[in-house]
Amino acid sequence: MEQQNQQIRNFSIIAHIDHGKSTLADRMLELTHSVEGRRMKDQMLDSMELERERGITIKMQPVRMSYTSSRPGSEGSYTLNLIDTPGHIDFSYEVSRAMKAVEGAIMLVDATQGVQAQTLTTLHMAQELGLVIIPVLSKVDSDLARIDEVKLEVADLLKCSPDDVLETSGKTGHGVAELLEEVIDRVPAPEMPEDTSLKALVFDFEYSNHRGVIVYVRLFSGEVTAKDSLQFQVADERFAATEVGVFAPQLKQMDRLSAGEIGYIVTGIKEPGIASVGDTIARAGDATPVLDGYQNPAPVVWASIFPESQDDFDFVRRALDRLKLEDSSLSFEEESSRVLGRGFRCGFLGMLHLEIVTERLRRDFDCAVITTAPSTTYEIVHLNGATEIVYTPSEFPEGQDVKAVYEPVVTMTIITPPEYIGNLTQILYEHEATTGSSDNFGDNRTALTATMPLRELMRGFFDDVKRVSAGYASISYEVGERAEADVVRLDVLVADEEVPALTRITSRQKVEFEARQVVDQLYEMLPRQMFTTKIQARSMGRVLSSKTLSALKKDVTAKLYGGDITRKQKLWKKQKEGKKKMRSQGKVTIPHDVFLKMMRQQNSPDSSGS
Repeated sequence: MEQQNQQIRNFSIIAHIDHGKSTLADRMLELTHSVEGRRMKDQMLDSMELERERGITIKMQPVRMSYTSSRPGSEGSYTLNLIDTPGHIDFSYEVSRAMKAVEGAIMLVDATQGVQAQTLTTLHMAQELGLVIIPVLSKVDSDLARIDEVKLEVADLLKCSPDDVLETSGKTGHGVAELLEEVIDRVPAPEMPEDTSLKALVFDFEYSNHRGVIVYVRLFSGEVTAKDSLQFQVADERFAATEVGVFAPQLKQMDRLSAGEIGYIVTGIKEPGIASVGDTIARAGDATPVLDGYQNPAPVVWASIFPESQDDFDFVRRALDRLKLEDSSLSFEEESSRVLGRGFRCGFLGMLHLEIVTERLRRDFDCAVITTAPSTTYEIVHLNGATEIVYTPSEFPEGQDVKAVYEPVVTMTIITPPEYIGNLTQILYEHEATTGSSDNFGDNRTALTATMPLRELMRGFFDDVKRVSAGYASISYEVGERAEADVVRLDVLVADEEVPALTRITSRQKVEFEARQVVDQLYEMLPRQMFTTKIQARSMGRVLSSKTLSALKKDVTAKLYGGDITRKQKLWKKQKEGKKKMRSQGKVTIPHDVFLKMMRQQNSPDSSGS
C-alpha cells in the first residue's frame, strides 16, 4: 500500500482567467490517453454548456490520469490526480477547496500577458497551504509571447531562477510531457499516516436524481469500498456507500479508494442539507477527529429572485434547492414583496456568480424569474441605538431616525502598464475609491492598491477599468471591514407604481445622476402601452427625474370612408376617454428581458475576468 501511495501525485492548475488552464488540461488528457480520441473535444473538463459558451471554467473538475515516466530516477507508472480550477475571482472559493485536496499546484502564466492580479490571489492561497508551486508559462507559441520578460517576472515573484519556469503551449502541446515529468519530480507523494482509520475530506459534491448525493473526497488515511457503513462527522449522519470510484473524467467505478487518492462516493442521500463541503467522512461509529475543512463562503452580493407567476413559486424553490446541491456557495431564503409576491433573497460571491445562477435557472430548469437589482448588505444604526442589517434596497429606511449607515469595503490590487495610471486614478476617484501605494511590478508594469465601497465595484467598475486601460489592467480584490457610508435609497416608479425590483442604493452625491440614468434607460427599453406612461425616479421624498412614454396610436377612423366629420370626432373623443380611463386604472407589466437588461447595464459584470 505504501509503495502504491508513492506513485500518486495530486495537483491543481491555478491561474488568472483566460491564461489557458482548460487547454493545457486538454493536452494532458491527450498525452496520457485518458480520453479516447473520438471523444476528445475542446475544454473537455468544462462540462456545463455555459462554461463552453463563455470559454471560462465555473466549477472545479477532478480527473485521474495514468502516466509512465521515462526520466532517470523516476521511471515507472504514476497516478496523476488533476483538479482543474476556475480563474475568475468570483469562484476563488472553488479554488481554495481544490487546493486543500492536493500537494502541489501549477501556477500558469500567459506569456503574452504576464502575471495578473488574480494570479497573485491564488498564489497566496497555495503558499499559505504549503503547496509546492511549479511556475509555468502558457501560449509560448504566440507571436506576442514575451517569454524572457515574463520568466523574469515570475522568477522575481517566487524568488526562484528563471530556469525553473517551464514553457508550454496548450495549442501545440509543446512542453506538456516535460511538465508532467516535473510534476512527478517536484510534487511530493501523499503522506502515509500511521493511523489507518478512514478519514476523507469532502471538497465538493453533486446530485443525481437516481443515486442521490455524490461526494468528491480526498482520502487522507484508510480505505473505503462499496457497501461500507460510513458517516458524516460534522452532520452526524450515517449512510451506506453504494459505489466508489474515480474521475476518468466521467465517473468510473472502482473496487476501493485508498489513502492519498481522490475519488467519489455515492451516498444514496437525497435530502438536502446533510452533505456539506468540508465535512469529514469516517466509518460509522468511529470517534474520528474532524479534518480541518473550509470556512463557509460569505456572500457579498445580494439579489431577490421572484417567479414571474406565483404559481411557479414551489418550482423555483426546488430549482434553487437543486442548484444548492451543486453550488455550496449559493445561499437563499424565502421572502415576500408587496408587489412581486413571494420570492427568494439570494446571496452570491460576486456579479458573475449571480449572472451564472440566474442563467442556469432559466436554461437548466426552465424557470421564468424576475431578478432585482443586486445590492450588498448595510448595517443601519438608528437614533435610539438599535442596529439592523438590510439585505435588499427596498428594505432600506427612508426615515429621519437613521443615525449612521455602514457598508462593506473592498481592498483591491490593480496591475497595469504605467501609461494608464492617470486614467485609472480618475476612474477610482469616480467610484469613491481611496488609492494607496503603487509599486513597480515586473517589466514596465505597476501594481496599484486601493480601497473602495463594495457597491461601487458592482457599478460597472470592471468595464470602466477595462475601457480606460485598453484591456491591459487586471484586478483582484478582497472584502474587508465595514465603513461609514453616505447613501440613500432610489425608487423607480412606472405609471405611479413603485417597481421594487429596480430600487437601488446609491451615493447621495450621485443620486441625481443615477435618477436620470435609470429613467433614460427605462424610457428606451420599456415597450409603449395603450396609454401614456410616466416613468419617474424618486429619492429623499422628491422626484428627481421624470419622462413620459407616449401611448401607442391607433387610427380608429381608418375604416371610415367619407361622411360627416362629426363621426370621426365622436370616435376620437371616445378613444381619448378610454385612454384616460386606462391611464387611471391601467397597470404596466414590465417584460422580463427589460429587468435583465437593466441589471446588466447597471452592474456590467466582468464575465471575462479583468
